[in-house]
Amino acid sequence: QRRLNRQPPITLLDVFQEHARRRPHWPLLRFQDEVYTYEDVDRWSNRAARAFFQHLELQPGQTVAVFLPNEPTYVWTWLALAKLGCPMACLNCNVRGRALQHALAAAQATLVLASPGE
Repeated sequence: QRRLNRQPPITLLDVFQEHARRRPHWPLLRFQDEVYTYEDVDRWSNRAARAFFQHLELQPGQTVAVFLPNEPTYVWTWLALAKLGCPMACLNCNVRGRALQHALAAAQATLVLASPGE
């Protein structure tokens, strides 16, 4: 509660970046046979943020709908968007049809990021 009452409040991005600075070689994610450290995830999220900014011209405040499966790419996409100041509308990758159309309409996103299989 103390962190939320600070001005400005401490965000999950702030907490992640602090851990990445203090413990870069600690494991953060384990996915199948791969282990990703804080440093790995920070580096991948920086690359994604740079690509989103340069190639998609994302600007702070633009809402992005994310339609990705549960895998590491989802984590660094979320962090990249947070670093750019872009709100993320999380779409369940198992939803299809009218439910997906409704979710997309409700998100009012300017862009949808999806994996090739989606």
